[in-house]
Amino acid sequence: GPALLPAALRACGLPDHGPYTVIAVSMGAEEGAAEAGAEALDELLRHLPGRRFATARLATGGAAAVIATDSGAPGAETPVPGAPCAGAPGAGAPGAVVATLKGLWPTLDACDDATLPYGGISTPAAGPQELNGALEQARYALTAAVRAGSADGTAQLTAVEDLTTLDALLAGIPADVRTAFGVHALGPLADGTNPSHRMLLETLDTFLAHNGSWARTAEALHLHVNTVHYRIGRVELLTGRDLARLDHKLDLKAALLCR
Repeated sequence: GPALLPAALRACGLPDHGPYTVIAVSMGAEEGAAEAGAEALDELLRHLPGRRFATARLATGGAAAVIATDSGAPGAETPVPGAPCAGAPGAGAPGAVVATLKGLWPTLDACDDATLPYGGISTPAAGPQELNGALEQARYALTAAVRAGSADGTAQLTAVEDLTTLDALLAGIPADVRTAFGVHALGPLADGTNPSHRMLLETLDTFLAHNGSWARTAEALHLHVNTVHYRIGRVELLTGRDLARLDHKLDLKAALLCR
């Protein structure tokens, strides 16, 4: 509750005023992963120059930490040898915490028997009442990091401020929600076992990638323009969307990204 929150923060060694940054990490679903994640996160944050923080295991798995990002923290301007961004201009600003964490993140991989975790970082929370929202942001960014890491085989640390594209934003949405959206938005075209539907999806993807240009879509697919018109007409009929409308184009682009 609001009345108890300041005392709880002080009990954790944190100031009862913001700003704060929240980071959430995950090391997978294996037994002991949450504990390992908490230990890795605690070790990482010890290398932040002069920052006060509190870490904890999450009931839902993984770990999270609240970092006091006020420039008045004791030792906030004291450089730590080898720590990226330590002592750099503006190092006391909340945004510098994200840059420092990104610089330190790969060092976890050098630890003995360590697995580089996935991580998500919130935007600064102005005060205690914004901490719940910051935790949700960090979890969302963590989901995006896990998805990106699964796609290219590398572990990721993602900040909410990195989610600047539609693809990046959608990456933070739970997989089952993404799948449901794609199925409902694409309608019958979501059936990937139908060769005709796969062909229409390829045409749709190319059409959107070429900003709705009939000529360039035809050239890219080595088709006659009339064939492109026919296929897009079929897409519109099966999905109930009008590809002359920007919002409908965005709906179908999002659906393709959610497949």
